[in-house]
Amino acid sequence: MCTPSPPVGSKKDRPGCTCEFRPASGGVGSAQGGPTRSFGLGCGPYHVAVTDETNAAEQIPATDEALAAVTFNGDGLVPAVVQDNTTGEVLMMAWMNAESLRRTFDEGRTVFWSRSRQELWRKGDTSGDIQVVRSAWYDCDGDTLLFKVDQHGGGACHTGARSCFFRSFDGVTGTGPGGGTVAGDSA
Repeated sequence: MCTPSPPVGSKKDRPGCTCEFRPASGGVGSAQGGPTRSFGLGCGPYHVAVTDETNAAEQIPATDEALAAVTFNGDGLVPAVVQDNTTGEVLMMAWMNAESLRRTFDEGRTVFWSRSRQELWRKGDTSGDIQVVRSAWYDCDGDTLLFKVDQHGGGACHTGARSCFFRSFDGVTGTGPGGGTVAGDSA
């Protein structure tokens, strides 16, 4: 069941959607009662329904000590690399500020900071290509983040490709980082 909810960014003409997950077998959150888990999805022509409760987003635990170790640059941003939880494929890189990092942990979905639009954006609110966070990591200096996700929908890249890393410097086509097929492949 989906009900409209406002998106993170300012695109009011593209409302978000909150979906409830109800197991068919009468478990927690079923029609027999009990709580349901919900999270925002993009509605509209690109809506992606995630129907398996195992794909539901959950809060990601983070200690105060770990959060304090994150080093933001002079603009208050930190790079965030997104990797497929199953295949290890590098899907994308985007920027986070303190608010988008907090929302990512609270919602269990990736939320980034758009430098060009100067606003928060939750991955998938307009495209439907959502990322459910499975684990979060930070590097030895605390100045780069890594999120392992379950990617739903067409892909992570705004071009529609599964990964943003589909162009090699040597011009050779084949597989991208982590073994994913890149754009232009005949395979």
